[in-house]
Amino acid sequence: MSSEDDDPIIQEIDVYLAKSLADKLYLFQYPVRPAAMTYDVAHLSAKIKPKQQKVEVELAIDSMSPNYCRSKGEQIALNVDGTTTEESNTYSTKLMDKQTFSSIQATTNTSRYAAAVFRKGELHLTPLHGILQLRPSFSYLDKADSKHREREAANEGGDSSQDEAEEDVKQITVRFSRPESEQARQRRVQSYEFLQKKHAEEPWVHLHYYGLKDSRSEHERQYLFCQFTGMAENTELVKSPSEYLAMLMPPPVEEEFAKPVCPSNVLSMAQLRSLPLGDQVRTLMKNVKVMPFANLMGFLGHGTDSTAVLRCIQQVAMLVQGNWVIKSDVLYPKDSCSPHSGVPAEVLCRGRDYVMWKFTQERWVERKAVAAVVKLPPEDVKDFMEQMSVTRINRGWEFLLPHDGEFIKKHPDVAQRQHMLWMGIQAKLEKVFKLSKEDMMPKKQNPQPGSVVVSGEQLVTKARENVRENYSVLERELQQRHGAQSQDLGAVRVKQEPLSDGEEPMDTSSSAGHNNAAVNGLYSDDSSRDSVNGPCLPRTHATPTQELRDFVSSIFRKHFVLTLSELKRLFNLHLASLPPGHSLFSGISDRLLQETVLDSKCKQILVPFPPQSSAEADEQKVFALWEMGDSFDQHRQLLLEIFMKNYRVRRNLIQGKLTQEFGDNVTKTDLDRLLKECCVSYGGMWYLKGTVQS
Repeated sequence: MSSEDDDPIIQEIDVYLAKSLADKLYLFQYPVRPAAMTYDVAHLSAKIKPKQQKVEVELAIDSMSPNYCRSKGEQIALNVDGTTTEESNTYSTKLMDKQTFSSIQATTNTSRYAAAVFRKGELHLTPLHGILQLRPSFSYLDKADSKHREREAANEGGDSSQDEAEEDVKQITVRFSRPESEQARQRRVQSYEFLQKKHAEEPWVHLHYYGLKDSRSEHERQYLFCQFTGMAENTELVKSPSEYLAMLMPPPVEEEFAKPVCPSNVLSMAQLRSLPLGDQVRTLMKNVKVMPFANLMGFLGHGTDSTAVLRCIQQVAMLVQGNWVIKSDVLYPKDSCSPHSGVPAEVLCRGRDYVMWKFTQERWVERKAVAAVVKLPPEDVKDFMEQMSVTRINRGWEFLLPHDGEFIKKHPDVAQRQHMLWMGIQAKLEKVFKLSKEDMMPKKQNPQPGSVVVSGEQLVTKARENVRENYSVLERELQQRHGAQSQDLGAVRVKQEPLSDGEEPMDTSSSAGHNNAAVNGLYSDDSSRDSVNGPCLPRTHATPTQELRDFVSSIFRKHFVLTLSELKRLFNLHLASLPPGHSLFSGISDRLLQETVLDSKCKQILVPFPPQSSAEADEQKVFALWEMGDSFDQHRQLLLEIFMKNYRVRRNLIQGKLTQEFGDNVTKTDLDRLLKECCVSYGGMWYLKGTVQS
């Protein structure tokens, strides 16, 4: 109470809210000038763009003022308009006698601002619709530059016009633009150039200036006062004590500041560190495309677990010459297309995978050779090459980064897993692009003197040899952990049987002198040859493990019919998904894999391939699930027996055989399910899966 007595109320003023000009009232803020240099508003002209709240005001300059430099005013007018006298001249008096001001918005939120008029003990407030700061416009300098360029062009044209002859008829090329996609249209609409064009298209609305003592100004000024001073019309200013207190002290609201929009090729490290580790790796790889592992760890900061980073990087990138390259399906997600040609993402991924695979085989790649294989538009092929290589004169395209042998030496298990993934991709590329074995072999290159060219295959072979050299130490540690059981198993030696006629080994090494017949680290005899799936590490036994049986059983329950080639591809992909040190990494031969298949209620189907078939030996070995334990076993077995006698059959023949054996109980749904499980259709005929030759 004492504080209130010290600060008594002297006067109470009624406050009124006037709304007549609420949507039309603007506040113009002019640059501050000295009192001796006031603005001359006698000849003011203005125009406005209402949607953009943009104003241009033209004010006269007092050329008779002692602060005015006449010589400079004449020089500026001469530079802008030249010596000609035209109606379109900016300065008709040959003197800079006016100045233009253009506006910018001082604030986007004007709800807190109002214009106040005090009259007869009453305060009348009118909300402001906009606050505009007026700044000098120097557009006349741009006009002077354009005039100068026009005069120079006219002079050059005049000098040569007398010697010009009639130009020859030239052939022109007409190009039709492709239909614009929805995504491209949205990007164009949001672009800065489009917004500037839309702003320029809005017409100017010219304004009329009325002086302070003009009758029209007097009339408009009356709208600044509230027309109805009764309490019913001013309910917005009548609040209860609690509402008034809430207006004086509103609850804290966390303001949201708009984050600056960065270009797509600019990455904020502060935002990057706030993401999960997997998203950080994905974002970095999508921006950089190719990166050594050491650089990636540097971006992620100190204290980041390298094992976790290795796990994440293998999900979004592939190893090429010891460096990591972003996967094609991550760079071109499903349902997207090429920004250059509109080619679907699936086709782009196949072409880019081929380019990546070529760089695993060779240091230099020729773009023409790549384009001849992938058959994509030149813009897309060039985009692939620029992402991971640089052009060299008379050499082709060289991989972007030097080979990182340190990473392969330090992480041989990751290198081996990536090698197996590339083997699966290579088999897929051979079928998609119909490439021969010669096409898939690396070409001999002539390196410059003093340079060493090492292919990815040779590097993986070297890493595999290093693993075998260190295996004795690992084996002793393993025996110490397992004790007596490991000693018993270590004494087992399994004799290797020779391959049957026509069985071809699967080469997993690029070196011709390296022997792939090493199973369990030994050879049974000189003539015994067998392919090894996975790393060539010694095994303590050659019997199928439970993990191998489970894999074979699950894969045949999913696919029902597989060729040996496809089975090995799926097995290598399965190995690549296993953690390092798994038991299946110890080398599984083709014979052991086939024996496991036959022991898993499967049977080899001797399909009579035609003599002119181009299928490889592994592609002609067909295995099928013979007993699954359901009601379709008999139907499936009858279908497989049909394909033991026929390379391809028609649907009506299969339906007739089933009806003859099982009667009318075989429905169309049953037949469709059976064909979907075991067969594929091509050219009106039905083939077992994996046997069709297009």
